[in-house]
Amino acid sequence: MNQRVDTKLSVNLNKVALLRNQRDVGYPSVTGAARLVIEAGAHGITVHPRPDERHIRRSDVFDLADVLASEHGSGIELNIEGNPTDELLQLVFEVLPTQVTLVPDSPEQRTSDHGWDFGRYRGFLQPIVGQLRQAGIRVSVFVDPDVDAVRGAAAVEADRIELYTEPYAAAHTAGEYADVLAEYARCADEAVRRGLGVNAGHDLNLENLPEFRAAIPLLAEVSIGHAITADALEMGFPAAVRAYLDALR
Repeated sequence: MNQRVDTKLSVNLNKVALLRNQRDVGYPSVTGAARLVIEAGAHGITVHPRPDERHIRRSDVFDLADVLASEHGSGIELNIEGNPTDELLQLVFEVLPTQVTLVPDSPEQRTSDHGWDFGRYRGFLQPIVGQLRQAGIRVSVFVDPDVDAVRGAAAVEADRIELYTEPYAAAHTAGEYADVLAEYARCADEAVRRGLGVNAGHDLNLENLPEFRAAIPLLAEVSIGHAITADALEMGFPAAVRAYLDALR
């Protein structure tokens, strides 16, 4: 594959909201963090509002949408992740973000840890995907690094997949990841063949991101939250964003 795209960085602000929620003092500011990372060069903002509002709250989503619309027009993307419950879909249709990433997580999960079982959920997902696309929202679906899962994403008529990258990150930490990375590359190739864009996220960091990026030339977007927030504690958010942008190059 000779083509290559410039991969966009979407910064997940859930951990900023989590810290804010520990006290009733209103800081750190989620919208303030959004302004910092955008000024540093981030292409988008990701949020994953959960029913218990343990980090991002519904009000944060509206506040962020207002900031992006009033200060950046259509130049900065808003990506809302989550399980497509009635509550989440109502929020999405009110906000009309650039992208929705559908994730099969239950309320009690600490974080998303698996992709969709398309054999089981195709009938559930396909009409939701259709409604979102009809509203002008790009739809990405969370998938395990499995070619059959990519085919399932195509079958529900999503616009993109988001590859769940924790298995790659774990293999990279262990030092034996060539075969795992090759499987991700095969999944990305299959997605492109089927007309799907390729996103990725979960446990990507400054150490493992460059090789992942190099293996997937048509990687459209990465969504990074935990690692970039941890790095920001040491170097500040603007410097952390610039470091991740350098890693993507």
